[in-house]
Amino acid sequence: MKNNLELKEIINGMIAGTGRPMSAEDIYKSMTDNGGEIQIEEIKLALKELSRDGRVIITRRGKAALPEQLGLIYGRIQGNGRGFGFFIPADGSGDLFIAAEDMNGALHGDTVWVRKLTGSPRGRKDRGAVEMIARRAGGRVIGTFEADNEYGGYVVPDDSRVAEDVLIPFSHTNGANHGDKVVAEITQYPGARRPMLGKIAEVLGRPGDKGIDMLSIIRRLDLPDKFPDGAQRQAEGLKAPDADALTDRRDLRGALTITIDGADAKDLDDAVSLEMADGLYRLGVHIADVSHYVKRGSPIDVEAYKRGTSVYFPDRVLPMLPKELSNGLCSLNPDEDKLTLSCVMDIDSHGKVVHHNIAKSVIRSNHRMTYDEVNAIFAGDPDMAAKYSDIMPMLGEMRRLKDILKAKRQRRGAIDFDLPEADIHLDGNGRAVGVSLHIRGEANMMIEEFMLSANETVAREGVDKGLPLMYRVHEAPDPERIKELNTFLHTLGYGVGNAEKVQPADVRKMLLKAAGSSEERVINNVTLRAMTKAKYSPDCDGHFGLAAKYYCHFTSPIRRYPDLLVHRALNESLEGRLDEENLKRWKAYLPGASDQCSGREVTATEAERAADDLKKCEYMAQHIGEEYQGVISGVTQGGFFVELGNTVEGRVKVESLSGDRYEWDEKGYRLVGRFTGLQYRLGDEVKVRAVSADMETSRIEFELIEEKPHKAPRESAKRSGHGSTRGRNSDKIKAPKSKKGGHGFGHSKRHQKGRGKSKGTP
Repeated sequence: MKNNLELKEIINGMIAGTGRPMSAEDIYKSMTDNGGEIQIEEIKLALKELSRDGRVIITRRGKAALPEQLGLIYGRIQGNGRGFGFFIPADGSGDLFIAAEDMNGALHGDTVWVRKLTGSPRGRKDRGAVEMIARRAGGRVIGTFEADNEYGGYVVPDDSRVAEDVLIPFSHTNGANHGDKVVAEITQYPGARRPMLGKIAEVLGRPGDKGIDMLSIIRRLDLPDKFPDGAQRQAEGLKAPDADALTDRRDLRGALTITIDGADAKDLDDAVSLEMADGLYRLGVHIADVSHYVKRGSPIDVEAYKRGTSVYFPDRVLPMLPKELSNGLCSLNPDEDKLTLSCVMDIDSHGKVVHHNIAKSVIRSNHRMTYDEVNAIFAGDPDMAAKYSDIMPMLGEMRRLKDILKAKRQRRGAIDFDLPEADIHLDGNGRAVGVSLHIRGEANMMIEEFMLSANETVAREGVDKGLPLMYRVHEAPDPERIKELNTFLHTLGYGVGNAEKVQPADVRKMLLKAAGSSEERVINNVTLRAMTKAKYSPDCDGHFGLAAKYYCHFTSPIRRYPDLLVHRALNESLEGRLDEENLKRWKAYLPGASDQCSGREVTATEAERAADDLKKCEYMAQHIGEEYQGVISGVTQGGFFVELGNTVEGRVKVESLSGDRYEWDEKGYRLVGRFTGLQYRLGDEVKVRAVSADMETSRIEFELIEEKPHKAPRESAKRSGHGSTRGRNSDKIKAPKSKKGGHGFGHSKRHQKGRGKSKGTP
């Protein structure tokens, strides 16, 4: 009997070799006729896994075929409330438009097989039709129950990408009242002349009740909010290590060590120390040794793998680990002996790591500091300096090292996207009463530089020693995306050079040129969208955004499963347990685990964005009629989006624009007046009034506050490639106090109460 991986490869090769679909019985006969020893149940299991991975298709006759044999493409549906959708291929090739009549019962999030079509009534080239649904998204719809006296009722989905309501018979309403937020379990999927039917599985509560809005998002994305009994019991039974557990560890309790985190953070997973040694900076980055407590295959480990990451909402956190670990045993609280994995680096005056040591360790943090406290010290606060007088010299050296490390990254061309994030302020009832922006302070950037250095150093150790690590990979952008980016940038007087040979330094240079301009934030956002998305991989293929050859995630094992896996592999290496058999097991395990972790990160990001958007909408609903200054952040055929200074974004509909008929110039990222040549383009400053905020869709609508038009000669507008700009002025938005900016690449550190630390997480 072959192992499962070998068997799947053999079966895949057999189907390819025959050139026709094969049943499990066909494969069994072929293998046994050639002297193989195999059970048909093993073949069926392998086929099921191959189908799940999109490598084979199980036809309606139960035979397995390769996609290319049937001319089909495997991927996922992104729905639209108007019935049509888009197909996102798993292989990363171009998206396809799926007309409503070609959806064939597929819903948003479903995994499907699609046949590419040619031509369309509207001339759209890239079209497809759903041929087969491989896997349903989840079988549940979260929404609002609307009672119906004739039938029972129906559920209107919260997710606008789900096009159909769910009909609920009287017998399956489960006590739901009109207007309740509910979870509907689908009992019949839609089809030709067949509605979508369901039953109420859970009544969440009344809209407007505390926490129901966030709970609806949690249920919609199927995020676990309770730990299984086995994992919880295990967490409650774990004990602090005794003296014997410390004997094989490097004792660093005598080193002056501190943690620097957000004021409300409880999961303190990293500490830092610094001393000068022979003219070098000896930086210690000490990370909670979660792998000591969370063993492979244990109930906690199984649940942590399933979750993949902690998820942060404005009113709560869904931790990857039970609080007994995240806030207790593993948290590097001051004046407590804590087990850690330390990366100690000797760094010269140019930022080069000339020597490093990674070791199992034990530390005892001297101070639990906050970013605000350290920033106050750096700003010259005498009271704060007196409070922390014992570490003032070390903080001064840390500050200097931060500048050295940052300069080194800048020299090699690392990209710093200055993308602000919102902090949402809630009252005692969970209602949004403020939205503010946070600017990264010097302390935040200092810790980020230290974490980046540790992540790079550990990744290089992994490559040099052939360790089975999970790496963080950020591939170079697609040249076609860079060409599109250049088209936009050229309208504003910027560019990133040759799309075929673009380097991180080219992007960095352009962003520096845009710094301080009115279009800076828009350029940052559009440029980020042109980049590939960072992901996890068993291969160290470099990080484009950081201009780094080696990179992994090592510094946050309390909240990210990839970091826990890196710790586990490092510990096995340090303990001499990485024999040939163990390396084979890691090699087989890491590809699937990398996909799982990347997928969970995407889901967590979607949840956090949905939560923030909903709370921003709730806040703006209290400010209808108020006027704001903002910047055009997106342009579509239906209008343009305006981002306010506190990151709130709303739409101005094209039909609300008076004085002309505005047409969409897609390549120019603008709306242009057909008769006047007036234009609205990305980066333009405009003044708007809030007119509506729809809590059901999280959509905010603005209207433009009309000003006297600035006419441009029609021919002049044509020669310059665009019309005159309109609405540029220097009025400042009356936005709340600033809060946070993440590091970029869409992966800043999500943390409790505003995700207040961004620690080397691109």
